[in-house]
Amino acid sequence: MQLVTLSDGNLTLPANLVFAPVADRDLLSVVAPLGIEDLTAPLTPPCNVTLIRDGARTILFDCGAGPAFQASAGRLLDALSAEGLSPDDVTDLVFTHAHPDHLWGVLDDFDEPMFLNATHWIGREERDYWTAPDTVDTIGADRTAFAVGAARRLSAIEGALETFEDGQEILPGIAAHLTQGHTPGHVSFEVANGGQTAMIIGDAIANDHIALARPDWPAGSDQDQEIGAQTRRRLVERLADEDIIAVGFHLSNGGVGRVERTADGFRFNPQV
Repeated sequence: MQLVTLSDGNLTLPANLVFAPVADRDLLSVVAPLGIEDLTAPLTPPCNVTLIRDGARTILFDCGAGPAFQASAGRLLDALSAEGLSPDDVTDLVFTHAHPDHLWGVLDDFDEPMFLNATHWIGREERDYWTAPDTVDTIGADRTAFAVGAARRLSAIEGALETFEDGQEILPGIAAHLTQGHTPGHVSFEVANGGQTAMIIGDAIANDHIALARPDWPAGSDQDQEIGAQTRRRLVERLADEDIIAVGFHLSNGGVGRVERTADGFRFNPQV
């Protein structure tokens, strides 16, 4: 089994999306040693799509933003091509959650399904949330476009879409773990192979600065900030204590590395 990450580009986000909930804390002293000295400057997190090949399957975890979200993202097709692959080679497309930078690349420029030969996988709770008729009216004005876009894309791939439950082994050696908070049905995936274990964490840990240095602090990008912090704490502790390889969608240097304990929190040590 081979695991690599492919770049879909990066996002450009207002800093207060992440930092606003913790503005009353000693934030700068925490993030300045990690390279963030201006708490008002836009953040430009990378977008790392995970690719696994095992000889029988070619599996993508999330599929990037596609052409309709941000100009700095939507680069997955070029990254696939650099690996000698096209969308038709993908056998399984597995979603951590249905936010635009993870799901919207499922359709091409003509709003047609991109991965025609792939089985598409999503957690049942995540699918049910984004396809529920009342989600668009209850999610909040700043996320309404997320709800509309997710429902439209999930409808477009409905015939190829399979759901799974928490704890289920969806493919050989790949087990789903519900990691709620960022979205109501966000899922991480434990990948076991040859005595090694990796965890594809999506946005359960959404950056490699404040989310690790202070995992208990609320994150503005989480839909449920309290549950998100509880999930994040459990996850970082397990990654560090069990020496599990972390594969993060928005972590730096390709997003593959180890989570290590520090004197007062955690840090990400990328494998570069």
